Amino acid sequence: MTIHNDELYQQVILEHNKRPKNFVKLEVCTHQAEGYNPLCGDHLNVYLNVSPAGIIDEVTFQGDGCAISKASASMMTAAIKGKTVDEARHLFEEFHHLLTKELDPATQTNHLGKLTVFSGIWKYPSRVKCAVLAWRTMKGALDQEKSVATE
Repeated sequence: MTIHNDELYQQVILEHNKRPKNFVKLEVCTHQAEGYNPLCGDHLNVYLNVSPAGIIDEVTFQGDGCAISKASASMMTAAIKGKTVDEARHLFEEFHHLLTKELDPATQTNHLGKLTVFSGIWKYPSRVKCAVLAWRTMKGALDQEKSVATE
């Protein structure tokens, strides 16, 4: 049985929506921000513990949103945990380029790993904002912004 990319995408999204990783509020954290997508109502908070050496020791999220938003947040937390702040910012840029079709993971070097499952989302422009919300919120937390909204 061959699994096509669209089917894999659906399976990954549904699994992370049903059982999101790191879906808990960190009571004590060094960085946090709230993200909101006014177009669809997705709303989440991202919490990070960043060591003095600039390593993301812990990252979690909480909130309500569509399956794409929740799956993206879940996969983001797994992808950036243990990374440096600079590496997390670089992953944000690569992920954003993936969502806007500026990065083709089949032909361009990247560090996205499993996140490439989102490579076809550019076909659904209204869903790009859902997928990027957690990432913009994470970046906002690192930039010491308390609130981030996608437009």
